[in-house]
Amino acid sequence: MTAVALPYRGRFAPSPTGHLHAGSLSTAIGSYLEARCRGGEWLLRIEDIDPPREVAGAATGILHTLEQLGFEWDGAVLYQHTRLDAYQTALKQLQQQGLAYGCGCSRSEIAAYGIRGLEGWVYPNLCRDGLAAGKTARAWRMRVPAGEYRFYDRLRGWQQQNVAAEIGDFVLRRADGLFAYQLAVVVDDAAQGITDVVRGADLLDSTARQIVLQQALQVPTPSYCHLPLLVNQAGEKLSKQTLAPPLDLTQPAQTLRQGLQRLGLFPPLECQQISELWQWARIHWQLSNVNAACQVIDRTP
Repeated sequence: MTAVALPYRGRFAPSPTGHLHAGSLSTAIGSYLEARCRGGEWLLRIEDIDPPREVAGAATGILHTLEQLGFEWDGAVLYQHTRLDAYQTALKQLQQQGLAYGCGCSRSEIAAYGIRGLEGWVYPNLCRDGLAAGKTARAWRMRVPAGEYRFYDRLRGWQQQNVAAEIGDFVLRRADGLFAYQLAVVVDDAAQGITDVVRGADLLDSTARQIVLQQALQVPTPSYCHLPLLVNQAGEKLSKQTLAPPLDLTQPAQTLRQGLQRLGLFPPLECQQISELWQWARIHWQLSNVNAACQVIDRTP
């Protein structure tokens, strides 16, 4: 029997750690146009599960910025802080399956026994077979199967990663009790019926971990596309940490035009209004026109 394709459903999921900048605008534009040009829905999720990193008022500011730039999302905004019970349920499922285990290691212990991987130290499996005498569980980790995980990126082609060797048993709930991004995003993508994830290339290395979790929780794996990063003159990803300036909302049409140009869209000068720019962009958007390489920009938003 031929599988029936589900209606396209995409999302944009910023964290309220500061203002939107040129990099986050590129991700928003790319995910939005992919959804609209494929006749799909575009959902908005605020990933606010890390209170120590959040900035007061940032979530409201993100919504205001998107509205000023003409984005229109489907349905109510989903806030991750309302979803803690769902993450706990998923963690309990993994625990019952023997796929999640308690870890009592400190950072210094992991550094002393681990090897360097894609994102810091690869966990050296010190607690994989049980806690040592006198240890208590500080965090919960995913028991990662051995072997390569492969997935197709619609912009970059086939990707593969040996999660066990390059990342190790990754954290599901942190020592401070907060749920990890990897678990939350998988649970929410499944709950919202997300079929296609279009996001920044900084999350490319997270995809295989999310596939590990999707398979363990027996939820669908979306299609993935990772858009090019915008970096500063030093080669650093635009972010709050690298002092990326906020988007200029005094000239929203010009700001949107710049965002479109970074994704290979060059609207004619006759398009002066936000609505005209979006109308033109929907007609001319093609993912194949996007350059996957990093783009260096100056401090102008």
